[in-house]
Amino acid sequence: MIDLTQTATASPLVHTAPSDPGTSWKSHAVAIDAPRDDFLNPASDAQSSNESLRTGVCGTVAPRVLALPGGSYRMFYTQILPRAGHPAGANDYDNSTSRILSATSLDGQSWMPEPGVRLSAAEGGAGKFRVVSSEVVPRADSSGGLRMYYECCEGPQAKQNCIRSAVSEDGLRWTVEPDSRLEFNGHNLTAPRILFLPDGRCRLFCCQQGKGIISAVSDDGGLTFLPEAGIRIVSGGNFDRLTAFAPEILRLPTGGYRMYYAGYGSATRADILTAVSDDGLAWQKDARPVLSPKSNRWDSAKCSEMCVIWRTEGPDSTGHFQMLHEACDGTSENQRGVWRIASAVRNES
Repeated sequence: MIDLTQTATASPLVHTAPSDPGTSWKSHAVAIDAPRDDFLNPASDAQSSNESLRTGVCGTVAPRVLALPGGSYRMFYTQILPRAGHPAGANDYDNSTSRILSATSLDGQSWMPEPGVRLSAAEGGAGKFRVVSSEVVPRADSSGGLRMYYECCEGPQAKQNCIRSAVSEDGLRWTVEPDSRLEFNGHNLTAPRILFLPDGRCRLFCCQQGKGIISAVSDDGGLTFLPEAGIRIVSGGNFDRLTAFAPEILRLPTGGYRMYYAGYGSATRADILTAVSDDGLAWQKDARPVLSPKSNRWDSAKCSEMCVIWRTEGPDSTGHFQMLHEACDGTSENQRGVWRIASAVRNES
């Protein structure tokens, strides 16, 4: 979560959690459901009952949250839909399209989709394909307002993509900036995340296909990034053998950082994992996941890309945490199925 109740500027305070959320979480509920199968071009704020037909044609993924002054929240998320001529939609991700939407909540639990599209594929530079995984933070170039970093995918996943950005004064209307923020010839980059450093620079974390979670640093307000040596999280463990991606990085009040990230141990299973670091560069992985697929109707196959939020005011503001994450029910071929945004709470037992 980016905590704008602490400051609206590009400061480490926006990443600072009131305490360490820890390593034990349990699945709780669906926060934002996927559109039903016959909503092939749904209104951005369309809703349908839990009993509506869903087979994974449409999906809702990649939650990222701002805590707003006054105590409410805004979530930015990605909605995956069928692309013309490719009716399988999210079940054929390479040939799907997507757009970035938003929803608001007063308590972090009940979410109401907002009217309007925050960023369409065409607006974001992806043509008819995908804009994905929006990271919204205060602008670090002294211009005020917000900057969104996102994946720009102009074709199937085999086609090289890049990280681009857009700016906004109100979080609703966005203007895409020219060029890319980070791009590697011949490599895909996914799930960008920003960490503001105490020295005024900012660090961008993302997944480089085939390697794991890498980082790059900017000293010009987040416009140009220089890759840093090494890999922050190397893919290859029992639970991230195929890939490690989508880091959520919290600055701890006692010093250091906790990262939650998604790992695919196989093509049909994803878990949420964690690591800790003193400096944000060298990370120590925990051996076990913090959240794994369960027998719930929404997360029986995969738990992945996440965002941790907390209460910003009130008597329980120091210890009430919630994790919003992607969940897949595995009900279609090859353990795909309906992708939803679900929630988890800390396991206090």
